Amino acid sequence: MSKTKLSPIVAGVMNWGIWDKNLNTKEMENMINICLENKITSFDHADIYGDYTTESEFGKAFASSKIAREKIQLISKCGIQMVTNNRNNTIKHYDYSKEHVVWSVENSLKNLHTDYLDVFLLHRPSPLMEADEIAEAVLKLKSDGKIIDFGLSNFTSSQTELIRQKTEISYNQVQFSATNFEPMVDGSFNYMQTNNIRPMSWNPLGSVFRQDIPQTHRLKKLLATLVSKYHLGSDTILLSWILKHPAKVIPIAGTVNVARIQGLMKAVELELENEDWFAIWAESMGKNVP
Repeated sequence: MSKTKLSPIVAGVMNWGIWDKNLNTKEMENMINICLENKITSFDHADIYGDYTTESEFGKAFASSKIAREKIQLISKCGIQMVTNNRNNTIKHYDYSKEHVVWSVENSLKNLHTDYLDVFLLHRPSPLMEADEIAEAVLKLKSDGKIIDFGLSNFTSSQTELIRQKTEISYNQVQFSATNFEPMVDGSFNYMQTNNIRPMSWNPLGSVFRQDIPQTHRLKKLLATLVSKYHLGSDTILLSWILKHPAKVIPIAGTVNVARIQGLMKAVELELENEDWFAIWAESMGKNVP
C-alpha cells in the first residue's frame, strides 16, 4: 500500500530536456509552477532521460523555484544502462545489483536537489535481476529515508510477483491507453488490484494523434461526437477513459503545452457515461466488446 499521495495526473518530464523541448532552467521553473497552479504536483523522471541529463536540469529549476519540497512528489527510475557519452557502457543493458540501485537513487537525489524520492521504480525488467538483492537495496533505501515508496515499470504480473515475494510493491508503470489497452484484458490490472499495486500509465493518449491507421480513424470519428457532447477536448476524454478504470490508473501526461496542462484536470472531473466508455474501447478494437 502506497504511503505517497500523488496527484491524479502526473507530469512526465521525459521530453522537457534535450530529448525534445530542451527547456532552459527558467523555462523548466515556469513549467513546474504552471503544473502546480493546475494541481499537478507529481513529476515523473528516470535517470536515463536526456541521456542522463534531464534530472539535473530539472533539479536546477526546482532549486531556483524555492518551492517547498513537501509541495511536490518526485518519481524516478533506474536500471537501464544506455550507450552514451555520459556513461561508460559499450552495449545497452540492465543493472539491478544492490550497489548500482543504491548508487542510482543517491545520484538522482543529488541531481534533483532533494533528500528523498517519493516513488522509486525499476525501469524495465532484466532476465538477470535477483529479487533478494533488489529487496536488500530497497530496504536500505527506505530505512535511510531516501525513498518512501517502491515500485516497478513495464513489469508483467509474473515478473512483479517475483519481486513482490521479497519486498512491498506500490506501483507499476505500464503502457495503457485507448489504443494500448492490453493491461486491462491480459490480467495485469486484475493482478495489481488484488495486490494493492497502483498502475501508472505512460503514453496515455496512445497513438490516436500519432498514427494514421484505421484504428485511429475510427477513434477520431467517435471522439468528434464526444467532444460535442461533453464540450471538452479529445485528449481530456481519452484521459477520462483511463481514469474510469477501477484499478485507479494514474496517467502520466508529457505535454508542455500550457493550454493542455490547464485542461488536464478536467479529465478528473469528467464522468464518462458507461456506453461512451465502451464505445471508445469498441472503436479501438474495430468490433463490439466481447
